[in-house]
Amino acid sequence: MKIDRKEVLKALETITVAGEGKNMVESGAVQNVITFGDEVVVDLLLTTPALHIKKRAEVDVMKTIHDLVYEKAKVKVNIKVEAPPKEETPNPNQIKGKPIPGITNIVAVASGKGGVGKSTVTANLAVTLSNMGFKVGILDADVYGPSMPIMFDVEQAKPTSVEVDGKSKMKPVSSYGVEMLSLGFFTQPDQAVIWRGPMAAKALNQMIFEAHWGELDFMLVDLPPGTGDIHLSIMQSLPITGAVVVSTPQAVALADAKKGVAMFNNENINVPVLGIVENMAYFTPDELPNNKYYIFGQDGAKSLASDLNVPLLGEIPLVQSIREAGDFGRPAALQNNTPTEQAFIKLAQNVVAQVVERNETLPPSEAVKITTMAGCSAVKKK
Repeated sequence: MKIDRKEVLKALETITVAGEGKNMVESGAVQNVITFGDEVVVDLLLTTPALHIKKRAEVDVMKTIHDLVYEKAKVKVNIKVEAPPKEETPNPNQIKGKPIPGITNIVAVASGKGGVGKSTVTANLAVTLSNMGFKVGILDADVYGPSMPIMFDVEQAKPTSVEVDGKSKMKPVSSYGVEMLSLGFFTQPDQAVIWRGPMAAKALNQMIFEAHWGELDFMLVDLPPGTGDIHLSIMQSLPITGAVVVSTPQAVALADAKKGVAMFNNENINVPVLGIVENMAYFTPDELPNNKYYIFGQDGAKSLASDLNVPLLGEIPLVQSIREAGDFGRPAALQNNTPTEQAFIKLAQNVVAQVVERNETLPPSEAVKITTMAGCSAVKKK
């Protein structure tokens, strides 16, 4: 009995490999068929090493040939397993690492220590830049203590959705000419955010890449205090144009600010430090607007900036109206013809000048590739 190869192929078209929708021949599982008299050799290529799948394929081939071609055929089945390329599962600690279309400059605002007014500086810098004619957005990356909804009086607001290129994306909340997204929009005021780093990074991923930010001259990223995994995740997710470090004048805050600058200057991170902001630099009472009282010390951040060879971007006074404005949801920089407004205008002008100089003299920033969260020594540039 001489077996026809075409008959074997036709018979194999009646069976499928488990888990695949197409028959063996159409799917490419049958690599080759050789016939010689009453002998048949079938070479199969499977995509799974599972023993039961391999065994079933072998049995199906032999039974089909015996049933449909020749019941006494001598059948040999050779099985080779070749798994398809495995798609990488996104690591929540490793956000996409690419620029956001339409955003020209991304400025991280950081502090080595909590309570120095980093978020207050971010909010007031944002509205000042907006008043200067720039298009500005804020990414509130302080996932454990988001405060931007309060400072902009949008606590009850919720981001809406907008369709962009056939995809539904979040539309940031707008207030005082500033676009913003914050985890505070998605949690209750009394709800504690108890997340590990990967969960927080995933939330940031959504606010960054699943939102329609539009055209922005500046995105300000309000980072959490310290130098932790959220900072690394942000620097991995986005090519940061430069960083602004906020401190108060006392020694304990300056020591932490120094660590913040060191983090950005780390050779494996290499984010340009645009300068240091001294918040609560001096106290000026309303009844004595020309007096300055250096409650927390004098020129601490100025000396630190000089020691680290970075610019001192501004000195923000300790004024009751700044605190009240933040609590009432109207940034103090919006108060016209006040020392506070002038302090933030000077700060904004210096930030813009440093960004322009940085862009003219340094190559574009790269996102950082994080290979482990053990520390800065384990990160490298893409």
